[in-house]
Amino acid sequence: MATEFDGLVAAVTGGASGIGASVATALREQGAEVAALDMNPADRADGVLPVRADVTDDASVRHAIDTVLDRFGRLDILVNNAGVGAQGTVEDNDDAEWFRVLDVNVLGMVRTSRAALPHLRRSPAAAVVNTASIAATAGLPQRALYSASKGAVLALTRAMAADHLAEGIRVNCVHPGTADTPWIDRLLASAPDPEAERAALNARQPHGRLVSPDEVAQAVLYLANPRSGSTTGVGLEVDGGMQELRLRPRQ
Repeated sequence: MATEFDGLVAAVTGGASGIGASVATALREQGAEVAALDMNPADRADGVLPVRADVTDDASVRHAIDTVLDRFGRLDILVNNAGVGAQGTVEDNDDAEWFRVLDVNVLGMVRTSRAALPHLRRSPAAAVVNTASIAATAGLPQRALYSASKGAVLALTRAMAADHLAEGIRVNCVHPGTADTPWIDRLLASAPDPEAERAALNARQPHGRLVSPDEVAQAVLYLANPRSGSTTGVGLEVDGGMQELRLRPRQ
């Protein structure tokens, strides 16, 4: 069955694992040609083009986008998903760690978008979807650096949406809650009591569990879909109600 994504080409950064892998798979299943841009892109599903890309290196990013164009001849959808986590208060990370995280989480999106824009301008269905976070809009403990980076992603998304709407390019972002990804697995493994920490993360979200990467991917599909032509500059929460709901404690 034909879908709105048939004939479109998508590039997904951080597309080899976690949310990025789910997004790449979902786009491919909907008929798009998909490239997974990643530091370690080899472990990808059938039908997805693995492309090595380091979003902290402008030359690497430009080479990756050129590879997508050489293979598919066009680019219609860019999903800026590559990112790293960070823990601690504003006192707990030195300048080097701040620069490292902002380099990946913010400037990585800048570099990839900058390289993709000339090609997106030629698309009749151009869309950029950035992965932000619940941390961009809600104050979370021990997440000062991560929250600052994702708050910047939200602001960048809105500014890009304003800059490029007249060029036919829609720009939106998703705000996942705490998602069941490899980074969370590593975080739990380092906790003194991993089971208690997982239970606390589950309980923090009103629906009582971690968000699945596939749920985030479905939100990305909506934002990238050509039928969503009046949706731009939006931050779409996929957080089990964490941002907007204030429920009574469970008995």
